[in-house]
Amino acid sequence: MEMMTSASTLIPGRSSIRTVNKGPSWCQAKTGLVSAPPTPILVKLRPSSPILRLSPDIPLYYARRVRMAQTFTARATLGLTKPTPSVIPHIAFSAKEVDFSEWKGDLLAVAVLEKDMSKDESSKFKNAILRRLDMLLGGLLGDASAEEDFAGKTGQLTVIRLRESGFRRIGLFGLGQSTLSPAPSTYQGLGDAIAAAAKAVQASNVAVVLASSEGFSEDSKLNTASAIASGILLGVYEDERFKTESKRLLLKSVDILGLAVGAGIDSKLKYAVVLADEASKIASMYRDVLTATILDEDQCKEYKMGSYLGVAAASASANPPRFIHIHYKPPNGQVKAKLAIVGKGLTFDSGGYNLKTGPGCSIELMKFDMGGSAAALGAAKSIGQIKPPGVEVHFIVAACENMISGTGMRPGDIVTASNGKTIEVNNTDAEGRLTLADALVYACKQGAEKVVDLATLTGACVVALGPTVAGVFTPSDELEKELRTASEVTGEKFWRLPLEESYWESMKSGVADMVNTGPRQGGAINAALFLKQFVDEKVQWLHIDMAGPVWNEKKKAATGFGVSTLVEWVLKNSSA
Repeated sequence: MEMMTSASTLIPGRSSIRTVNKGPSWCQAKTGLVSAPPTPILVKLRPSSPILRLSPDIPLYYARRVRMAQTFTARATLGLTKPTPSVIPHIAFSAKEVDFSEWKGDLLAVAVLEKDMSKDESSKFKNAILRRLDMLLGGLLGDASAEEDFAGKTGQLTVIRLRESGFRRIGLFGLGQSTLSPAPSTYQGLGDAIAAAAKAVQASNVAVVLASSEGFSEDSKLNTASAIASGILLGVYEDERFKTESKRLLLKSVDILGLAVGAGIDSKLKYAVVLADEASKIASMYRDVLTATILDEDQCKEYKMGSYLGVAAASASANPPRFIHIHYKPPNGQVKAKLAIVGKGLTFDSGGYNLKTGPGCSIELMKFDMGGSAAALGAAKSIGQIKPPGVEVHFIVAACENMISGTGMRPGDIVTASNGKTIEVNNTDAEGRLTLADALVYACKQGAEKVVDLATLTGACVVALGPTVAGVFTPSDELEKELRTASEVTGEKFWRLPLEESYWESMKSGVADMVNTGPRQGGAINAALFLKQFVDEKVQWLHIDMAGPVWNEKKKAATGFGVSTLVEWVLKNSSA
């Protein structure tokens, strides 16, 4: 149960003005709060005052704010290590019909189901590909798999070094139980495992072959090849921006054998490479189809984004908020669908005055609280490269920090969102939904017919679904089906959770329209119900809580979750 400690005195008509009872009486009004203009108390400062060289007659609250701003500005980057530019791996992917026995290179990766490992009475593999490989290697494959107890189970791996063969090593990669067509996530995992093996043996070229691909439809073959490529790209990438020594990536090419050839698979592999890339100047790179609008604090005030600015207030002077809107319009042709993708963009989340403390609070990882915005901007770059026809997309991020300072939002403050609804902030660590509130209102005003938001929103969703599955909330069965269909192609995992309307009673406030947090039970549902208050009823809306899959604890790295599914969703709404 969350405890609330109010730091405000509510005054009729001036509910957000904070009264200080010690010392001279003075009032302070803050960005984003419901407030009447304060009457400044003028305080005489001696000309020799070391605080500021300003006019001797200045409002105390203003002098205090400027002094704090100077202090924070000085400390915002003091002593911090500047990152080196990210190095994105460039690997040439190709689909070939070359027989695996004729391929020459460093590592032949063979994906194996459990059923493929069965043998006949003469201890020969029943699977045609494994039988041929074993004959080619003089029985070495069968002997090695027996010695290593390799049975094709999920995650099993055996790599054998060869002396007299066109390929220097052969690797058996287990896919697990037999199915007609394993999920794309299985093949992304395969790609990741191949990347790890390639790095371990310092391979510069790799070929991938499936021991069993019978029964695959043409679409399944395309999606499988794309999933393998995506998995390899994500697997080889390492965040070395802050490391003094970087590892040299040797892998230059990957050939996918025996699945398909032609323009269709080449296009899929191209998209896989696109989705693993990144850019810092998205709009300028694709100015033919992308335009960028960046709103500063004053412009956000004009839009009356009090909910967003309330969160940003604590560090507005040191690290000002920026509201980002990237707009994709197809280069030509009629627009048949208008979409919006909204990403939570908390560049750091301390929790505010409800400070994250204690074991498991993960405050040291709160750089990933902008994972939703990273997915949105990554999708924007990808769409700018692909240029799908017939669809218009708005990518929206309300970027800021959630910090602590004298100008920061307090528990008990009341803020007003840009749709006019008032919110009692009973927990400053439930800040992401406050920023998303104004972002969702803005998205609906752009004329979007369908809106998807992504956010590392609640720990409750991680408790419910674990670290690899994102929660989905939506009142639209049609939109849920669209996202599910897209995820079936990309392999990213989502699970629909209920929007239980009866829970909204717990989110009502005695002094405002709502509070920003409810009870601990059903926390992810309560958060989704909160966001729903800021979406136009005519707009189809879907919320993704990605607090779990945004981070890979084993690799201690971000995953890029959401980008591939968002792009696939946009493509399915295009007229391509």
